[in-house]
Amino acid sequence: MNPFLTAIAITSTLILAQGCFSPSSTKSGKTSSSSASQVANTSSHEGHVMDNVQKSGANKNPHEGHNMEDSKTHDAGEQHHDGGHSGHSDAEPANAIAKLTVPSNIAPKTLVPLVIEVQNKEGKSIADFDKFQEQLMHLIVVSDDLQYFNHIHPTYKGNGRFEVQTNFPDSGGYTLFSDYKPAEKSEQVSVLKMQVPGQALARSKVDMATTKTLGNTKANLTFSQRQIKAGQGVNLIFNLQDASSNQPLKDLQPYLGERGHLVILKQSSPLTKADYIHAHALKDTPAGEVHFMTSFPQPGKYKLWGQFNRNGQIVTADFWVNVE
Repeated sequence: MNPFLTAIAITSTLILAQGCFSPSSTKSGKTSSSSASQVANTSSHEGHVMDNVQKSGANKNPHEGHNMEDSKTHDAGEQHHDGGHSGHSDAEPANAIAKLTVPSNIAPKTLVPLVIEVQNKEGKSIADFDKFQEQLMHLIVVSDDLQYFNHIHPTYKGNGRFEVQTNFPDSGGYTLFSDYKPAEKSEQVSVLKMQVPGQALARSKVDMATTKTLGNTKANLTFSQRQIKAGQGVNLIFNLQDASSNQPLKDLQPYLGERGHLVILKQSSPLTKADYIHAHALKDTPAGEVHFMTSFPQPGKYKLWGQFNRNGQIVTADFWVNVE
């Protein structure tokens, strides 16, 4: 029996992200619908898929995940992300829905197979996707306390079905931001929820340090203004040096087609689409420096994860910032 027939299904409403990427001419191909139906045909006693467009808040079992807010609430927060994008698309929205399926017997520090199925609002699988930032889907996985971060790329299996394996370091709640672009439509971001059974660890303290040493790389974060205020544009500057020589890095290479990759999340409970910012690196910056232009929608504490390719090794520099 397919292990996903005993799966727990968690659903999230898909919200239109302001289209910020120029799609690649490469598109995914169409396949038969058999692979997607393996999860969709799960019997009622083996698991179920909930469409929270209709049943928001109905799922209370912690092993079956949590549902997000309804689509109207998400639409109201959509303008929060304008500052995080370097460009916009005039493509029409896809109004897609993503469904996440995980096995029922997951545990910390164990590989977990994830299946994400993308459908239109009529329940039909979306078969074709455009690449952006060199991938068909970017999956950002964070613990709900923002202490854990992972950026992975599920493999497209056809007929709207993406698969990937990953592990979760500790028990507790996790939020997955699935970022993709149905062919010739605007970019979409889906917020998915899951729970790893067991006693969650106590939340770590927020570290406001602006300099960190990550292996042989030293990262320092500065801003274009001393006080960061909600709604105002700000330039985030990652100064990257060799830890032993304190010299600017000269071996930085493109990562996902850019000088760096930046994800920002507002400290919030529960995490929603309105808390998510995806910023793009500016071009033609000094050696060892990677700049991002963005804005923060609301006051509060935000967690930043800058990712950089140092001679084939991905360095992830994480920092907290306070926004007034």
